[in-house]
Amino acid sequence: MLTRVCAGLSKLALMAAVLGLILVLVCVQVQVIGRYLFNDSPTWTEALALLLVLYITAFGVAVGVRDAGHIGLESLLVLLPEKLRLKLEVLIHVLVALFGALMLDSGWTWTTLKWDEAKPMLGVPEGMDYLPLVIGGGLIVLFSIEHIVALLRGRSVEPAWN
Repeated sequence: MLTRVCAGLSKLALMAAVLGLILVLVCVQVQVIGRYLFNDSPTWTEALALLLVLYITAFGVAVGVRDAGHIGLESLLVLLPEKLRLKLEVLIHVLVALFGALMLDSGWTWTTLKWDEAKPMLGVPEGMDYLPLVIGGGLIVLFSIEHIVALLRGRSVEPAWN
């Protein structure tokens, strides 16, 4: 069940990241058309594009953790005995989960601290800049736990897009 939930969340995060990329492209196009055709570029396009990049990055990193797309030391691990390799792989996922937990915690702190301040160009809370850390960090923790459970059961985590 954990794998099904994580696969679904990973697909959802990946689709959100792709949608975010499309929206960034639309923002850039509106900015360019406004600037060069009408000599009056909208002020919200750049601010929205920058905000979207934060979400795209957080979702992309989380999906990369689940689908093992992050930089790893696999070339060195394959040379080690099986028992030691398993322990080091679990340690790596524990450290990644710890990083995700730190993202979640610090992101939550900043989100709550900045939620009452409005972004001047968009009119949304400043805390929206830090919310991707909360979401991405939570997903990283969850996906790391999935990897640890799979390793301890002698299984592997299949990428969500298969």
